[in-house]
Amino acid sequence: MKFLLEVTMDEGKLAQDPAGELGRILRYWGGNLRHYALEPGDGAPVHDSDYREVGSWRVTAS
Repeated sequence: MKFLLEVTMDEGKLAQDPAGELGRILRYWGGNLRHYALEPGDGAPVHDSDYREVGSWRVTAS
């Protein structure tokens, strides 16, 4: 299996503070993953601190 995280970093908060926003996204989703089985097909949208959708994560089969 693979865990994939895709985040667009050239707009909004991510363009202004890429390290800070990406760090916040990783901390938030890292803590939230326990709510998922982490099987192929699992995933969710990812939002910045302005609650704008900036990407998604997903679990895929190899």
